[in-house]
Amino acid sequence: MKLLLHVCCAPCLTACLEGLQDSGITPGIFWYNPNIHPMTEYNSRRESLLALLFEKKLDFIDCNEYGLRDFISGIYGDKYYENNRCEKCYDMRLEETAFAAIKNNYDCFSTTLLTSPHQNHELIRKTGLECAERAGVDFYYRDFRPWFREGQKKAKISGRYMQKYCGCIFSEEERFS
Repeated sequence: MKLLLHVCCAPCLTACLEGLQDSGITPGIFWYNPNIHPMTEYNSRRESLLALLFEKKLDFIDCNEYGLRDFISGIYGDKYYENNRCEKCYDMRLEETAFAAIKNNYDCFSTTLLTSPHQNHELIRKTGLECAERAGVDFYYRDFRPWFREGQKKAKISGRYMQKYCGCIFSEEERFS
């Protein structure tokens, strides 16, 4: 199986990579995160990921577009900010991943978002399946949460950048207020 894995950060990739490789899957890696703000945070997460990818020698598709304006306009319409910003954010990232999987001849796609116990796991699964249907490619669902703590520990030991919030500017506000 040829899997394209959307990656939000190096610590989450560290966590789920072991679980995938134990199953005989070495994924291709896809970076698309227009939700991560401010730009310094975006760059810190991306640079940490690039260092990990160099070490692990993984295939990489880089959609390196700092997406402040697209993200804000995507969540702000129809009151998404107030009620559904995470749903819209998941949809933006997973849809882009699904179409990248098709374009690059992958059988399926998934996301490291399924690693974090802080994310809405069922909503990610639902959104992944909807994006898969729209794009015409399979969504690979797996609960990577059992590897979360070990992935965090390994990332710290390796000196990886460890973010303190989900990524969007609104989650930063919630984290620090």
